[in-house]
Order: sequence, then C-alpha cells, then structure tokens
Amino acid sequence: MGEWWPVPDVLAYLAGRWRTERSVRDLASGLEGRFEGTTSFDGLDGGAVDAGRLDAGGLISREQGHFTWQGVTRPAERTLRYEPGSGPGRADVRFADGRPFHGLDLTTGHHVADHPCAADLYRGEFTVRGPDRWRTVWRVGGPAKDLLLTTDYLRETPEA
Repeated sequence: MGEWWPVPDVLAYLAGRWRTERSVRDLASGLEGRFEGTTSFDGLDGGAVDAGRLDAGGLISREQGHFTWQGVTRPAERTLRYEPGSGPGRADVRFADGRPFHGLDLTTGHHVADHPCAADLYRGEFTVRGPDRWRTVWRVGGPAKDLLLTTDYLRETPEA
C-alpha cells in the first residue's frame, strides 16, 4: 500500500516541529472529530537537537492544539517520550510518566504496534512517506471503544 520511506535513525528523523492533523471517527456512532495543532520533538533529559542531529537521551514529544468534537472546540495536549531502542531505526515510546506504550521500528518506513489498555486494544500503523511527512493510523477496539484515529504529520521548516 503506497511507498514507504526507510528511516535509518528514527530519533533524528522525528526531531523538530511538525504540523499535526488528526481525524477521529467513532465507528459505532458515526461521529467524527478533528485535532489540529503541532507536535514538537525536543531533546529528552537535556539532550540537544541540532539540524536533525540528536545528542544523547531520546526525545520528548509535546502535542498541542485544538480538538473539535460535536461542534465544541477545546484545547488538547499530549506528551510522550521516545527513548533509544535496540538500534538507530528503533525507539521505545513511553507515556509522559515513563510507562511503556509501544515499540517503534521505522527502518523499513512502516511499523505496526499493539498496546493493550484495560479491555481495549490499540493497534497503530506508522507509515513514513518521505523526509518531511509521516502518518499514524490507530484502530481502537474493545467493549466501550470502536475508534479510528488517523494523524498526518508534516515537518515545519524555518522561514528562510
């Protein structure tokens, strides 16, 4: 399904600021929502990020923007940690408090990850589409949830 763009160093690839657009669809009710904002991947634990190069530690991802659901728009944010994995193309993704979320291996430009959460299962598909564009699709299923979350990330570049 489409072409994938291999990522030799996942942390260096993600470092920086991304425009973030997410559609959220409740498959049971047919309701849809939308998130628009930015995601910044900055050095974790004092590690420096400079021109796509990461020194030590990993990344902290801070997503900020607005989520609109049923005509009501509210501020929304999320923080995740991306720690070095077993190789440069891999990372261990954790919640802000350090709990494990999922592994991430973008060496082929594509990865599928599962995260069980209580009685629900989150299955994420990560697809890198180029040096400045990637997408995640999370399917959430369980007794209380039947959701599809599609997020597109486009790298923001500094004004010249």
